[in-house]
Amino acid sequence: MSDVYAQPTTGAERADVHELARYTTLRLGGAAERIVTATHADEIVRAVREASGRDEPVLILAGGSNVVIGDAGFPGTVVLVRSRGLRVVAEDAETVTVRVEAGEPWDELVATTVANGWSGLECLSGIPGSTGATPIQNVGAYGQEVAETITGVQVHDRVDGGIGRIDAADCGFAYRSSIFKYSDRWVVLSVDFRLTRSPLSGPVRYAELARALGVEVGDRVPLADARATVLRLRAGKGMVLDADDPDTWSVGSFFTNPVLDRSAYELLRERAVDIGEPPAWPGAGDVVKVSAAWLIDRAGFGKGHPGPEGVAISSKHTLALTNRGGTASTAALVELAREIRDGVHHRFGVTLHPEPVLINCTI
Repeated sequence: MSDVYAQPTTGAERADVHELARYTTLRLGGAAERIVTATHADEIVRAVREASGRDEPVLILAGGSNVVIGDAGFPGTVVLVRSRGLRVVAEDAETVTVRVEAGEPWDELVATTVANGWSGLECLSGIPGSTGATPIQNVGAYGQEVAETITGVQVHDRVDGGIGRIDAADCGFAYRSSIFKYSDRWVVLSVDFRLTRSPLSGPVRYAELARALGVEVGDRVPLADARATVLRLRAGKGMVLDADDPDTWSVGSFFTNPVLDRSAYELLRERAVDIGEPPAWPGAGDVVKVSAAWLIDRAGFGKGHPGPEGVAISSKHTLALTNRGGTASTAALVELAREIRDGVHHRFGVTLHPEPVLINCTI
């Protein structure tokens, strides 16, 4: 499941509707051989089975916000996931568990949980895309990850043809990863989240968010305050979709923050001694997560850095590679990503890895 919602298409419409650029937040990507719109879990499963029966490759596409599709497009069936809805499947005095369809727009879900006084997703406000994509990427921001609230994922297993549930403990959640990310075996149909009944957010973990809220790290704030502040911070970085702002024509953060063992981190510090201490956060098992944005900027790729014609680093955030319109292409975007990756490695000896799913393209 990759993550901008678009209007459904039908086979009777013109061939140009098969251009996948119209279904991605990057506004890039060539044509698909076939596009099928699925508005219910059963339709998702049927579309996948029918394509498999024709021996066609299948791409599951929902919000289009975390996918980079090559200029040659996709030589098979693209299933547009447009299933909607949520329902309470369990509750007690302290928690509520909701089952959310894969195509439910993520930020609409977050807004609903905040309005209902359910805590656990508020710091993930403003992230574009669909609910079904969140376990694939283990989406996280401002100190929260979906792995903290997901209890299970309902899936179609393309190997045995069945439909079942994978408990959270078996999802292989890690930093921006899961068992779903690098395998097309499972198609996400819905996701269960256990949330806390509370008018207050979880403890604020992210220093930038705490400063913006005027509180200390670890404090709690009203859910609506947390959501509004996160939306304001994200908008200031071009990370909230705006049809009129090319800085938002991106996949958000293009590179993940590198996770280094202690020896690699000390080598990085040595190479950066002339420019300051790399921002870093300790992790489990004596590893350190380092700021990719800092590495990119200090390697000479600042905000607005131009790439080949039509693409550039966002003018608001060094982690976002953007389509500036006109003659932009996926090939140009990939070329810019390679330039940044190679430049950071040359300067610091650290290899950056892409966060989005790459379809018919590679860096």
